[in-house]
Amino acid sequence: MEGFIIALFVCMVLALISKYLSVPAIPFYILAGVILGKAGLGIVSSNEITHFFSEMGLIFLLFFMGLELKLERIIADPSKVLVSGLIGLTVDMGIGFISAYLLGFTLMESFIIGAAFYITSTAIVITSLVENRKLMMRETETIIWLMVFEDMVLIIILALLSSGNQNLILFFAKIALALGFMYVIAHYGKEFLISILDRDDELPILFTFAAVLSTASFALFLGIPETLMVIALGAALATTDPDAFEQHARPFKDVFLVLFFVFFGVTIDFSGNLNWTIIAIVCLLAIFSKLVSGMLIGLTIHGSAMSGVEIWTNTISRGEFSIALAVLYGSPLVGATIATMVIVTSIVGSFAAKYSTWMRRGIVSHSRKRALIHRPHTGR
Repeated sequence: MEGFIIALFVCMVLALISKYLSVPAIPFYILAGVILGKAGLGIVSSNEITHFFSEMGLIFLLFFMGLELKLERIIADPSKVLVSGLIGLTVDMGIGFISAYLLGFTLMESFIIGAAFYITSTAIVITSLVENRKLMMRETETIIWLMVFEDMVLIIILALLSSGNQNLILFFAKIALALGFMYVIAHYGKEFLISILDRDDELPILFTFAAVLSTASFALFLGIPETLMVIALGAALATTDPDAFEQHARPFKDVFLVLFFVFFGVTIDFSGNLNWTIIAIVCLLAIFSKLVSGMLIGLTIHGSAMSGVEIWTNTISRGEFSIALAVLYGSPLVGATIATMVIVTSIVGSFAAKYSTWMRRGIVSHSRKRALIHRPHTGR
């Protein structure tokens, strides 16, 4: 219990520091866990209590992801969503998978690392866009499209990784049945749900908490992944009053998710047979892959390399979903690799997004100087 209290106190201090520096707190939480855990001082360890809170953090993170799935964004301009999304999927996941396999990881490990390469940190990206006052940029809408497309792909990845050796027809039939049940409840019980959310007592908070946990338990009973069902619950409830559900679930998500990151760091062991050269290469390629995909999307959607630079600087950061994949399906080696990648890319990404305007001006200025130098001189 003492370790749990220490972790909470350290998280509070790190949250204050990250807010003061205007950088994302996720890498700091992971680093705190590494320092306090088995790889560092060894004063905090993982147990049943911390495992429960960490699992709650993951569940409420995925519930929020479901609430943020706005299908109207895809319906409004499906071609641009599809084009930009497929470029990101092909480039980022392709580079991640191929490079990991060539560096000696197994096929499954390479797939997980490739998925972690692809999935951008929605929390860091949205926070960065707001804090850096970039919501009115023309590239912002494209970045939001990418986040929505990535969320859809993440659902498919979770379904593929969760299926295991089960009968696929029966597996997906149970998922379809559960999804249909939730959407029927959300559709025909919409007025009832809104009446609960409109109350000013403790009932809306209790209802939201109970709905998320009950859905996860029901999924385990059916033998289907609770991760998918919690996402689906969020998506179904988003058709009623998503803002109210976000308001009531946010306190649980914010606290539990912090503990999720910290105790993920606690469980990481960097003292094993790790090749830091390989991990460094993975981190560099993770930054490079977003540069390639960002440039291609900028040129394709906006016809501008500078737009590509802006998209790149705002999508470098990996975070919560990459860590979730490592926790759910990764080996200790994959966990350490993805943890390092998240720490590096989130720090680099936060500063790149903050100073992207300066970077774009510098590139334009350099290009103009080169053009002047190479301009042919005509004599009279």
